[in-house]
Amino acid sequence: MSWSLVPHLLVAGVTNGSIYALIALGFCLIQNATGLVNFAQGEFVMLGAMIVVWLHNALHVPLAFAFPAAVLLTAAVGVSLEKGPLRHSRNRDVLSLVMITVGASIAFRGASMILWGKSAHIIPPLGGDSPLIFLNAAILPQSLWILFFSVLVLALLYFFFHMTLLGKAMRAVSDNRMGAALIGISADRLVALAFALSGALGALAGILVTPITSMSYDAGLMLGLKGFAAAILGGYGSVPGAVAGGLLLGVLESMGAGMISSAYKDAIAFLLLLAILFVRPAGLLGKAHARRL
Repeated sequence: MSWSLVPHLLVAGVTNGSIYALIALGFCLIQNATGLVNFAQGEFVMLGAMIVVWLHNALHVPLAFAFPAAVLLTAAVGVSLEKGPLRHSRNRDVLSLVMITVGASIAFRGASMILWGKSAHIIPPLGGDSPLIFLNAAILPQSLWILFFSVLVLALLYFFFHMTLLGKAMRAVSDNRMGAALIGISADRLVALAFALSGALGALAGILVTPITSMSYDAGLMLGLKGFAAAILGGYGSVPGAVAGGLLLGVLESMGAGMISSAYKDAIAFLLLLAILFVRPAGLLGKAHARRL
């Protein structure tokens, strides 16, 4: 491999890693609020993108309006998932609730195939197609928008969780749900809010990546798995860990594909994940929990 490709691979890795980080943040929000793994997170990514495609390409709604509308609609889907089958499940066992999210994932994927077909769809990139050259690397304006929105989301989440009463209440529910209920905090409402934020983050990731990779009804499955891998890699439930895990996974995946073969791109990412977790099971920024016997 020519070393001149390294800047290009790093740019691609950081771009993909930012998308993985956004998806991983959605996993972390649900984990901290409920202790569940939401395997429908990848479908939130797909739904956000497909709704924008439908609004912009079919209904000719400008992207400036289609973008926030898709985020809000996907957030509503997330709330519906929590307030519907998850909240009213007779069996409150964690495994049963996780399987409900798996079923929701399959249902969303099937419905999307019926509504939008099996072909891949794309939307125009933000800022045009002309690349910017920096350190011999061609940077698409869409990549800069991905980085901008990723940093903006992190800043807003930090402000929300540390500077607002609602965010502090969500942290209290995450730390001790029963204790939060005893002081008058409505845990059910905050769990619904966590699903709304998770859906919005997934939709944002899907909308931002679609101009680069396109989107189809089944593309959310792999994106969701990689976001889940990033969350585990960084330390499941850790917001800084989700960001670090996403960026690291994206860069390692890109470098591995460039140095070995793009045919093994997905395999390289998960093999590297297994190798790192073999050394540090709690993840990069996760805390190991000791149990007293």
